[in-house]
Amino acid sequence: MSAIGTGAVYDRGYRPYEGGRGGRGAARFALYKASMRRALGIRRTWRQKVAPFVLLAVVTIPAIVNVGIGYVTRNEVFDRVEIITYREYVGVSSALLLFVALVAPDVICPDRRQRVLPLLFARPLTGLDYVVAKAGAIVTILFAFSFLPQVVLFVGNMLVSDSSLDYVADNLDVLWKVPLAVGLLTVYYGMIGVAIAALTDRRIVAGAALIGLFLVTSITSGILVGDVDNNGGSPAALINVLALPLYLRDVIFLGHVDPESPLGGVDNGGWYALGVYVVVLLGAAAVLLRRYRWVER
Repeated sequence: MSAIGTGAVYDRGYRPYEGGRGGRGAARFALYKASMRRALGIRRTWRQKVAPFVLLAVVTIPAIVNVGIGYVTRNEVFDRVEIITYREYVGVSSALLLFVALVAPDVICPDRRQRVLPLLFARPLTGLDYVVAKAGAIVTILFAFSFLPQVVLFVGNMLVSDSSLDYVADNLDVLWKVPLAVGLLTVYYGMIGVAIAALTDRRIVAGAALIGLFLVTSITSGILVGDVDNNGGSPAALINVLALPLYLRDVIFLGHVDPESPLGGVDNGGWYALGVYVVVLLGAAAVLLRRYRWVER
């Protein structure tokens, strides 16, 4: 009599999905969150977390030093020492250009290099959704990293002042000027970084191209403008892609372009800066939409 073997029967049949269903909005938001996590190094090795937070610490140091000096000199007879103003601090935020050069290629290039775009676009996700999610993630982080030091500076100055309420009342205009100036700067750098990263699938090439663009235009503009102290400003300053949002910063804080800047003294210089700013943003948007609405589909 032969023994009858025993075994197990597994039910591997397909079952309908009973969870929540999202459309384009849910897919866009999921890609936005995933891009932010990647940019910040979340759920990645510790090496991926170093650069973003080291850069955040670097741009926050001037605020901490300024508040510390204000605290030390709070009881002195002379006026409290201030090493940096809110307007100047927006310029410090341009140091986060290095963050854009590191993070934008890391968020954009692997999708093309690893050929996952067809999989993403197989979902209810369009090329426009992809651009909004990726660029939005970079701009959001860049804005947070640029705005947080300003908050530290404002709150610190308020606490070490003779009267916190008087300080707030005297600096109410800062509450809208800083977010507006920081927003203009971060959208500008973020869009340019993402647009350049979209042109290649190699991260090092994208980062080098972004830094090269700012260096070349800055040097070229400096040569064409010449000595600002003796010759005054020149429209050639608009070639400097790096400094363009800083001219708009001056318009926001001062009501006009800083006379000591390379664009100072140019008639309607603020309007020219705004026009070039808009053209650059539209060019970056056109590159992204062409890449992800037609080329990659």
